[in-house]
Amino acid sequence: MAFFEDFCKSVVALDKKIRFAGIADGDGTLEGASEREGLAPIMKPEERAQYAITAATRQYTRLRWEYLLGRISYASSHYSKIIRATIPIADENRRLAHVLLLSFDPDADDFHQIITKKIIPLVKQNMERFMQEAQK
Repeated sequence: MAFFEDFCKSVVALDKKIRFAGIADGDGTLEGASEREGLAPIMKPEERAQYAITAATRQYTRLRWEYLLGRISYASSHYSKIIRATIPIADENRRLAHVLLLSFDPDADDFHQIITKKIIPLVKQNMERFMQEAQK
């Protein structure tokens, strides 16, 4: 699991507005996580685990509609205390391998740019390793 922990730390280090990064497998089991230093987490560990399961389930639904709507890059939810986003990590046949869970400060107006210009390129750089881990 060292890869997942290291990857999540790398994501959090990309921008000061990123609060949390976590990787869940296709079943929603949290495999690694990191949060910004000095942060008071909004969710307890058990709530975070439940969120991971829910996020993986939602990703399956989103992937199901890609044939009609086009390929999904990420999904986001805006709450008054936080911005949450999920990025599906799927193989070439669009089978879900992992889900990257993210949270941003609520004033992160540029979260789209952070995701598309910083986080997604990092995911793509590590795609081969993600697929290897999914085979285990």
